[in-house]
Amino acid sequence: MELAMSTPVQCCIAGGGPAGLMLGYLLARAGCRVVILEKHADFLRDFRGDTIHPSTLELMHELGLLDRFLTLPHQKVQRMMAVFGDTPIEIANFSHMPVHAPYIAMMPQWDFLNFLAEEGRKYPGFELRMNAEATGLMIEAGRVVGVSGHQSGTPFEVRANLTVAADGRSSVMRDKSGLQVVDYGAPMDALWFRLAREPTDSEETMARFGQGNIFVMLNRRDYWQCAYVIPKGQSEALKAAGLPAFQASVARSAPFLGERTKLITRWDDLKLLTVQVNRLKQWWRPGFLCIGDAAHAMSPIGGVGVNIAVQDGVAAANILAAPLREGRSSNADLDAVQRRRMWPARATQALQLMMQRQIISPVLGTTGGQVHAPFALRLFQWFPILRRLPARVIGLGIRPEHISPALNLSLAPSLRPTADPSR
Repeated sequence: MELAMSTPVQCCIAGGGPAGLMLGYLLARAGCRVVILEKHADFLRDFRGDTIHPSTLELMHELGLLDRFLTLPHQKVQRMMAVFGDTPIEIANFSHMPVHAPYIAMMPQWDFLNFLAEEGRKYPGFELRMNAEATGLMIEAGRVVGVSGHQSGTPFEVRANLTVAADGRSSVMRDKSGLQVVDYGAPMDALWFRLAREPTDSEETMARFGQGNIFVMLNRRDYWQCAYVIPKGQSEALKAAGLPAFQASVARSAPFLGERTKLITRWDDLKLLTVQVNRLKQWWRPGFLCIGDAAHAMSPIGGVGVNIAVQDGVAAANILAAPLREGRSSNADLDAVQRRRMWPARATQALQLMMQRQIISPVLGTTGGQVHAPFALRLFQWFPILRRLPARVIGLGIRPEHISPALNLSLAPSLRPTADPSR
């Protein structure tokens, strides 16, 4: 049996991540009929981007959701620290930013996504299908007119005026579209894992730069979410050296962890993130648009990927909501989304690539001697006001988006959200 939607929806979004859910929520809020296809049964996948930056928190404020959003468990990070050898340096301080929440909220991504999904379901035009994997594009006369896939083993088709690929850096929809990806390379990969956190541990979220590796620790209250950064393609060599050697290296990176590193008892406790930095030359074709990691995979430097994906969703909604609702969307509208978001993506990646060349690669290539902070970062110690610049770039991004007044218009009674019994 095949499930099909004979009446086209205005937008079908492949991928229930930050970009897809934000776009779907905003389009439904604006009165569009949207179907979001998420291939997993839930959002409970570990070691995803869990940093909700001030730019995203400010959007939640503009939507009137911030207070409710911040009732979810989270930790506030007001500054970013880096330790080069034995020298700590404050890289960014968010406390001076002119926003309603001047900090990074460390929150499990599944909580963020569930929150957006719950808000979206209050609108009659919002439909989120779980266990629904989009695997093919439906193309007629050179135009994408929907997707095909399977939900819990049952084939389906969804016809749509616009299909959006928000299915991540390994986007199936992007591959099916034939759009060309340019790879800019990355010198590192990362192994993600958890370690227990004790009350006497530091509160700081930090990155530790040592000989041949970088060790990142994110404070998740009950545990540390850790990333052990290694030279690109060296994960098998690391495994060949044995788990005790890895445990010892982690202990050298953060001596206060002590015996806790021995709680890493098997390689399956670690998840390999293959770092990519790439970007589409063109993000769209007739009836089809890529956003988020499907359009531009970001380096994990600065933890900005989630927030740039959210910004893509907002920009796309600002530009496309009215044309989709009124049945007049065009190629020019899709190109407008790319033109709006291409420069922030390109500029952010350029900064990340510069940091890869000037900081990451030299540290990963160090085999002996003391690791020293680059001169530019040592300036942050001498002139604290300089820390506001990286805080601005990391916290708000380059050309941050805002919710268009058109997305906050009073809706017709049939389009208004259902009552929230929790209020």
